Amino acid sequence: QVQLVESGGGLVQAGGSLRLSCLASGRTISAMPMAWFRQAPGKAREFVARINWSNSITAYADSVKGRFTISRTNAQNTVSLQMNSLKPEDTAVYYCAAARRDSLWYTAPLSDQAYEYWGQGTQVTVSS
Repeated sequence: QVQLVESGGGLVQAGGSLRLSCLASGRTISAMPMAWFRQAPGKAREFVARINWSNSITAYADSVKGRFTISRTNAQNTVSLQMNSLKPEDTAVYYCAAARRDSLWYTAPLSDQAYEYWGQGTQVTVSS
């Protein structure tokens, strides 16, 4: 079992920055693909960014590309999301997720269905 705890959310003005962190416990996540998703009120959960186990591959939603950066520090069992140039439309609850390297993840690494472990979420609110 993996427990994930997000932190770093808050209220920020448009154009500002926040850094989200996800701390894993229960087992090492060094071999696990990790991702961030978000869910705005009244909307479905959506993919934000993902990173593979060796830091060599990252992917981003078009809406955040060039503004957000995902990274991981396996030695500290953490994953981070640096968010710059924030916009009001980035307002959402942000979730950290971990996946098993199974066929579902290899088939659909951007789908929330491919991720087995989830944190409780952290609220990000961007004011205009």
